[in-house]
Amino acid sequence: MTTLVVDAANVVGSRPDGWWKDRAGAARRLHEGLLVADTPHDVIVLVLEGAAKGGVKAGRDGHVRVVHAQGSGDETIVAETRAAAERGDRVTVVTADRFLRARCEGVGAMALSPSWLLDQLG
Repeated sequence: MTTLVVDAANVVGSRPDGWWKDRAGAARRLHEGLLVADTPHDVIVLVLEGAAKGGVKAGRDGHVRVVHAQGSGDETIVAETRAAAERGDRVTVVTADRFLRARCEGVGAMALSPSWLLDQLG
C-alpha cells in the first residue's frame, strides 16, 4: 500500500494565486485536484488546518481522506505519517518545510516538494 500525506497549507502557500483571500476555497480546489489526480498512491491524506478546514469536510472521499488538524498541522502530518508507516505502507509526504520533512523521514517516509504535487495536478 502506498500513502501520500499532503501538507495542504504548504502546498497551497507555494504559489501566489490569492489563496490568502479564501483559504477554504483554496483547500477545496486542492481537494478537487487530488480527487482526479493520477498519482502512484493508493491513498492520499490531505491535512487541513485553520480556516482551510471550512473548505472540505473531514472524512474519506474516494481515495482521498481529509484530516482536520486539531492543533498544529505539522503534528497531525507526523502522526498520520507514523500511523501509515507502522501499518507497513510506503509513505510519501509533500511539504517544503525542511524541519517537517526531516521529522517525517525519521519515521520512515520519503519527502517530495509541493512543486512535484502541483505538477501531478497539471
